[in-house]
Formats: sequence, structure tokens, C-alpha cells
Amino acid sequence: MGVPDRAQAEQLDRDDALARWRDAFVIDRPERLYLDGNSLGRLPRATVARLRQVVEEEWGGGLVGSWNRWIDWARQGGDLLSTAVVGGAAGEAVIADSTTVNLYKALVAALDARPGRRAVVTDDANFPSDRYVVQGLADSRGLDVRWLPPDPTVDDVGAAVDTDVALVTLSHVAFTSGALLDLAGITRVAHAAGALVVWDLSHSAGVVPVDLSAAEVDLAVGCTYKYLNGGPGSPAFAYVGSHLVDELRQPIWGWFGRRDQFEMGARYDAAPGIDRWLVGTPPVLALAAAIEGIGVTASAGVGPIRSKSVRLVALLEELADAWLAPLGFEQRTPRGAPARGSHLALAHPEAWRLCRVLNEQYDVVADFRPPDVVRLGLAPLYTRFVDVWDAAERIRAAAEARAWERVPHDRPRVT
Repeated sequence: MGVPDRAQAEQLDRDDALARWRDAFVIDRPERLYLDGNSLGRLPRATVARLRQVVEEEWGGGLVGSWNRWIDWARQGGDLLSTAVVGGAAGEAVIADSTTVNLYKALVAALDARPGRRAVVTDDANFPSDRYVVQGLADSRGLDVRWLPPDPTVDDVGAAVDTDVALVTLSHVAFTSGALLDLAGITRVAHAAGALVVWDLSHSAGVVPVDLSAAEVDLAVGCTYKYLNGGPGSPAFAYVGSHLVDELRQPIWGWFGRRDQFEMGARYDAAPGIDRWLVGTPPVLALAAAIEGIGVTASAGVGPIRSKSVRLVALLEELADAWLAPLGFEQRTPRGAPARGSHLALAHPEAWRLCRVLNEQYDVVADFRPPDVVRLGLAPLYTRFVDVWDAAERIRAAAEARAWERVPHDRPRVT
């Protein structure tokens, strides 16, 4: 069987059960092929209308009285995300703060729940901010960090954990390679050693099925601006399993996490349940946008999204093998749907300059990851099969023309 032609990609789009969702997003230049939804999702049309309502009616008209409707949004958004996106229950998640802040809260709470244990397990290729938070806590507490190789397996984790390990923290989908880790298996072997597990779901929430309850996951964090389309800098989420939500104490004691917060009590008294993971006043406009984005994913369903994601990535992989591998590209993403998320990492010696020229001259928006990866993210709610075909063809044309030679060597700025 030969390489799929464009007509076959067009037929896949005609048969696509999710095709109607593309119209739910603002796409002002259809000819611009956006393969960076794994960094920043597109703007849902519903978000435009919702923000206008919040700004003009609720803020402009309702003024401070609108806090009566805003006050519970962090928990309401968390319930929607938990039940419809990550396989949790109501009362196990809130939308608040940034991923890094939520990770800090989760790691400190987990460490405090395992006193006397002096080691933390993570991997060399975890997202930089995750590694930095681990390093900072290890430095301040005199802990040992056990570094796993990139994209660790259940066996890798099993070999690293023992009765001195307090927690394991990993990303469900690796931000560079796109490798999909065995969340349930890793959680199980960590628990067998008495360790808690903190997962970063930033590259899986909304595009890969996650069942935190079934896996008995302790804690999880993640952002809402990638596949959940919450907008640039939208607040993140924090998940705490119901078996721990009333036991753990997160370290940042702010007034939104206090019981009966409007009593303005002299001393902190943690709110019951997941509310204790809140800290300060939420960013209402950003929170409204995040909830709208989560709602689109919840309505479409993570199962159908994953099904299309698998087919999109498989098509891109097939085209990359046929057209790009002979031009010096090397696939860094594991092969086979069970082993990967929704982006493909292609290594090339001129990856940085190639990403620039693709964006500036070929209307293909990809992103660069050091030292040599062109990362192509496929967001199924608005990415078409023909977009994948056209993008691969344009990348091939750019590589054949050595188009990177048109741009200077400069310092990359990555998102």
C-alpha cells in the first residue's frame, strides 16, 4: 500500500465524527496549519461570548455583587474537569493557580504525609518546572532525588522505589518525546513501596483517557491552556483523591482555603475537602475562559477525541516515514498508539531554524524543543486530516529547499 494521497485525507475528514467541532473555534486563517495545540489551544467561540458577558454584564453591571456567582467557580470547574476529563469524582479537583504552584502544593503535602522518608523519584526528561520544584524541595529539606531515564517504565520505577521513597512524580505524557507512561502500573508499584504519586497531566488532559479513580491516583496537576483550550496563562487544576483529600495539608494557607472564609478569622482553619487546596482570590476572567474550554472537551468526549488523535498521529507518522525520514528527520516519539500521546517529535539538526521558517514562510505553526526537536501537536477538535497531509508536504518542501538557510542562527525562544 502506498503513501496516502490528499484525496484520502479529505475522505477521512468527511467521515470524521468530530468534524463539526472545528466550527466551535475561531479559525481566521484556515490556510495556516496550526500544529501547536499542545502548547496553546485555539480560542473557542463560546469563550468570546462568555467573556463578553462576564465583563459587560457581571463585572460592568453587577460589580461586586457578581461575586455571589463567581465565588464557587473554582470548585465547579474542578468538578467538571474531574468527572468528564480525568476520571475522578466531584469534590476531588479545583481550578486554581498555575501548574507549578499546584505541583509545589502537592509535593509538599505528599512529603509531609511521609515523614522520615528521604527520597523523591522523578525523571531526567520531566518538564523543567517540575524538575526545578523537585530540586528546590530536595535542597531545602536535604532530600535525595533519584533520577530515572527519560520516559520511564513500570520496571524503571519499581527498581527505584523502596521504603525510603516518599513520592514519585512524573508526567503522564512526556512534553518532548510524547511518550505515554503507564499511569496505573507506575502508581501501583509506587504504592507497593508505600510512596505517594503526583502526576502531571498537562499533555494528556483532554486528549488521552485518564481514569484517576480506577488507578487510585493520589494527586495530579495540569494546565488548561493546551488541549483544554482555556486560553494563554489560564489557571491550572489540582486533583486530590478522595482517600487523601481530608488528610493532606497543602502548604500555602490563603483565605480562599479557610473554613468560613468571610468570617475573616484570626487563625487559619482549613476548609473541608478540596476547598483547602485553594489559596487566594481567583482570576475570574481567566477562570471563566478555562471553564468554557473544559466544557467543549467535556461535550465532545475524551473517548472520541482520543480515537481521532490516534488516527491523526498515525497519518503524520506514515507521511514522516515516507517523506521526511529520507531528508534527515528522526522520529523521537514511541511508535504505536498505546505508547504515545497526541504529538510527534521529529529530530533534525536544523530544528530551530526550520521551525522558524515553517512559521514565517510556509504557514505551518510547529514548535521547537531543545536541542533538536520539531514538535507537531495534533488537537483533534479542530485539526483536520488534510491539515496533517498539507503540513507534512510543506515540511518536506522546506527541507528539500534547505529553507532554514534563509534565517539566521539566533537564540531560540520556546513556549
